[in-house]
Amino acid sequence: MAKNDFDELMSVGIDIGKDVFHLVGFDIDGQLVLRKKIKRLALVATFEQLPRCIVGMEACLSAHFVSRTLRELGFEPRIIPAIYVKPFNKGQKNDDNDAEAIAEAALRPNLKTVSEKTQEQLDLQALHRVRSRLVSRRTAAMNQIRAFLIEQGITVRRSVAALRNSL
Repeated sequence: MAKNDFDELMSVGIDIGKDVFHLVGFDIDGQLVLRKKIKRLALVATFEQLPRCIVGMEACLSAHFVSRTLRELGFEPRIIPAIYVKPFNKGQKNDDNDAEAIAEAALRPNLKTVSEKTQEQLDLQALHRVRSRLVSRRTAAMNQIRAFLIEQGITVRRSVAALRNSL
């Protein structure tokens, strides 16, 4: 694939999968000029051969990583919520049609996109989610213990300290 083959590439849509990405690209005239399936590891090598353009992707797992990677290569990535891509989908739902819809949606100037998160922001978000799940499970276990105790006629206040002291 020579760089000149896609000189007028306007937008590329990526359907992100676990191991495989589906790429669809449109030129300035809106003509389909790129339809390709690549392995995850070939992402950088493939995009290094393409002219800099808008690259759309649905907000999903690894979208922020892909977005940051493409921004480092000089592209203009746009992370689009799936609900805004759906109206552009034509035909059956498959990876190629999804990538085509994403490429079309990425060209819309007023389309709301998701802001790209840094690795630090994603790490902090993961930490908060894990902590929230731990607190939720602890609360569920405490409520279950309190229910067992009340069946025995033992009432315990609703705090963690009260439950620990009563046990």
